[in-house]
Amino acid sequence: MKYFFANWKMYLDLKQSLAFAEDISNLEFDNSKVGVSVFPNQITLCEVSEKLKGGGIYFGTQNVDWENSGAYSGATSVHMFKEIGCDFALVGHSERREVFGETNEDVRRKVEACLGGGIIPVLCIGETKEEKDSGKRNEILMEQLRSALEGLDKSNTKIMVAYEPIWAIGTGEACEPLEAKEVHLWIKEEYKKYFSNKDVEILYGGSVDAQNVLSYLSIDSISGVLVGSASTKIESFSAILKIVENL
Repeated sequence: MKYFFANWKMYLDLKQSLAFAEDISNLEFDNSKVGVSVFPNQITLCEVSEKLKGGGIYFGTQNVDWENSGAYSGATSVHMFKEIGCDFALVGHSERREVFGETNEDVRRKVEACLGGGIIPVLCIGETKEEKDSGKRNEILMEQLRSALEGLDKSNTKIMVAYEPIWAIGTGEACEPLEAKEVHLWIKEEYKKYFSNKDVEILYGGSVDAQNVLSYLSIDSISGVLVGSASTKIESFSAILKIVENL
């Protein structure tokens, strides 16, 4: 099975999100071949989830907070997302790190909260263009993985990883498939430092669209794609879905 995760970011408002959820709920696909999950914004998540329940499409949150409850204005806990049926949470997306200042320590606490609350964390890692060009990519990815994974309970731990090179997100400068393959294989080996008895499913994200998605998903080490703006339009959403299903 390959995965198609659709991160709607802050592209769609409530009315647009509900209309789009209605459109995709009518799409037919074989969910034994493709695992589809959508990630609406938090305001629309509950209503979107109601529209999609029972249709073979999963859903998740774009962000989560590590506290379970209490006096934390503006925060939303894993428990709350689980209560409305969320299956996944994006953790450490580069936009959260770069724009909102999330640290590796923040990401670690969110991973632990997800695991403790029964939601699968999708750990996002990636490097900037400057880090890539200076030969520091592996060093950066290594530290992001180490800080998030080291010392976690090795039993019954389900984690997914999304490799999203920051220089490729929203720029149209997608990572070359062979380069993505090499990085994904490297991540798989690095992951074994922390979970030696488990393989890890790794998604690729960064300017993925219907024109290039096949070039990534035809690579065995790439388990799926995390798609941004191209997942918010029915034409490109359905095109990507069809390509993934027919692999």
